[in-house]
Amino acid sequence: MKWDKYTIATTTSAEDVISAMLSELGIEGVEIENNVPLTDEEAGGMFIDFPLELPPDDGASRVSFYLDADTEQEELLEQVRAALEAEKQYLDIGSCEITKAQTEDADWMNNWKQFFTSFTIGDILIKPTWEAYEQKDKDKILIEIDPGISFGTGKHETTQLCIRQLQEYLSKSLDDTQAQGMCAPRVLDVGCGSGILSIAALKLGAAYVTGIDIDENCMVSARENMQVNRLDEAHWHFYAGNLITDQAIQQREGNASYDIVVANILADVIIPMAPHLFPCLKPAGILITSGIIDFKEQEVKQALQNAGFEIKQINHQGEWVNITAQKPAQ
Repeated sequence: MKWDKYTIATTTSAEDVISAMLSELGIEGVEIENNVPLTDEEAGGMFIDFPLELPPDDGASRVSFYLDADTEQEELLEQVRAALEAEKQYLDIGSCEITKAQTEDADWMNNWKQFFTSFTIGDILIKPTWEAYEQKDKDKILIEIDPGISFGTGKHETTQLCIRQLQEYLSKSLDDTQAQGMCAPRVLDVGCGSGILSIAALKLGAAYVTGIDIDENCMVSARENMQVNRLDEAHWHFYAGNLITDQAIQQREGNASYDIVVANILADVIIPMAPHLFPCLKPAGILITSGIIDFKEQEVKQALQNAGFEIKQINHQGEWVNITAQKPAQ
């Protein structure tokens, strides 16, 4: 099916009014584009691993809606134009110029799959669920992944940085626990997304993984990916929540029960989260962070040090940064 996309040039102050007006005319599902920066509260509620860098906010906004290209539209468009003219008497709504474009009704949930193919990180093979397993890869650690609507195919630099650090520090932790006759390490995955880092941790020898994400949709993707990888539910648990703002979660996880915490999220989320990550770790526990754009490196490093962490490693891949830190032994 083809759709006509109509975009109204307006102002940020008029977005809500125009959206409500379109809804009253029977038009639903509007799309809003602007350069308004996120508030601290909004940024703190986004567990994603790429920065939202916008041009300066100029007060301009674009409100778009879609109409079936095969239906009569002119009467409805005239109603939209008339309603915009009426609003101009009471509010600065900009030029309200309406532009038109056409788009195909695509299978957005599946078309991206052509860009996700198998690849390796060290001795780990990350394979989409829809690809066949090849015999030449039989000696590799296999992770099968279908991110669905959650972030996390493993191809992003930030995810790869985290996996390499998990390989290194889980190996060290396993050696230490075995030498001391202790249980295998426990891992907390904050901003777990598709669950790929949790899967990697279990495949690399972790005894148990807890995953947290603010997005309820991630719970579905993560649990399904755990099952695809045949990982027993006795060794993992996922739930939705915000470690920065939810005191119940802070109390639940902040009891020094984790050997490793991994947080592949925005730098602007890691910074306020740092004091809440510290109590989650056992003494000498390791924190692996990424999702940090290079110009935010020093801010994150300082926030981690202020929270009591000691910096152990800083790694770069492209414009992305991993900072691995440690909680003091005493």
